[in-house]
Amino acid sequence: MAAFVCGFSLIHSFITALVNSLIVVVISPRYCHMVSFVWCFGYLVFFRTTHYFGLPKVPAHSNAVQLLLTLKMVGLAFEIHDTAENKKRSPSEQDKTKELVAKYQNINPSFVDMMLYAYCYIGLLTGPYFKYRTYYDMLHQKQSSNIPTVESTINRLKSLPLFGISYMVLSHYMTVEYAATDEFYEHSFLYRLFYMVPMFVILRMRLYSAWVLSECVCMTAGLGAYPVASSPRCGQGPKDLQALEDVEKLDPASVEYDFETIHNIDANGCEFTPTVREGMRFWNMTVQYWLATYIYRRVPVKALRTFLTMSVSAFWHGIYPGYYLSFLTVPPILLAEGVMADGFRKDATPRGQKIFDWVSWIFKMRAFEYMCMGFLLLSLEDTVRYWRSIYFIGHLIIVMFLVIGVSKKRKSNSQKGKEKES
Repeated sequence: MAAFVCGFSLIHSFITALVNSLIVVVISPRYCHMVSFVWCFGYLVFFRTTHYFGLPKVPAHSNAVQLLLTLKMVGLAFEIHDTAENKKRSPSEQDKTKELVAKYQNINPSFVDMMLYAYCYIGLLTGPYFKYRTYYDMLHQKQSSNIPTVESTINRLKSLPLFGISYMVLSHYMTVEYAATDEFYEHSFLYRLFYMVPMFVILRMRLYSAWVLSECVCMTAGLGAYPVASSPRCGQGPKDLQALEDVEKLDPASVEYDFETIHNIDANGCEFTPTVREGMRFWNMTVQYWLATYIYRRVPVKALRTFLTMSVSAFWHGIYPGYYLSFLTVPPILLAEGVMADGFRKDATPRGQKIFDWVSWIFKMRAFEYMCMGFLLLSLEDTVRYWRSIYFIGHLIIVMFLVIGVSKKRKSNSQKGKEKES
């Protein structure tokens, strides 16, 4: 399938997977994850600049394959590293926990296994990301006949018509290319300001449609199906390993399964949660899991975690300046959200908290719309031109909220101090 889709450009993903598999085999598990990260993300630089070396520029679908393969190969190396660390656990620790981890989380793939995992047709172009252990469990699933693949797929498809029709109708009348023309900037300030609203709707509907369909592919293959009793988590798989073992003793026909492990998009969560921080958790969820597990939680300096995670995410998406302008706007937004919540929501009445959440939701959607223009326009010139035409209103609001939130928090702390003294 990869050869059919990519043609000659398949060589890039093949080299990446081949060298990464050799890294995992040859280099100690103590360091293989770091070498793998440097190799895979380093190759992305070359992959995206091949035209500077006289080689053909890679097509978009080959880029999609390379992106997902990068996550899988680096994730595989981290799984190997974590397996080795699990085996080092001292005998004084709970033996039962160690046995469960060895049985349900550790991996020991061969070179051939790694290459087959790299080119598994599921998620090859659109995701979702899934761990090697999830792939292994699918291949060795003994109760596949009891997994409700058809019912789960049909239920997941119910939202697709709304997403698909909305995308086709809106994208027919409005395009992001128009926002890069001189004619667009002849329109009024309000027209330019609100143009980002349908642009973000179109982006959401397009990605919702693709991710729902990709989840359905996983479901039809049985990938990511685990007993509900084991508390599966997106990307991670079963969280309650003891329950997973206990399920094996039950009547197979009585076991309930879900596909939460490959759940990649929660439209309700994206649309209706009140903050950017919460909304991001429901967007491209398996990639969010990868970033949180292999980047965010591994950064030793806590203050740098969000910045470095957003930087890796921007680099993974591409080398276009618009990605960096958008993703690096996230940390100050999260900071502004935090200080505003501390200053106004924390000590508010239940009714006051509801009002705050509604106002926060309005600004959350505007923040996503503002950032999405950089994600869509891509170039530095077009992104800055658009943001300048609306007076960098998104950044100004961030600064305003930071000032207001910090001032309110200081005032509240001062009042509490006076109350204690009296």
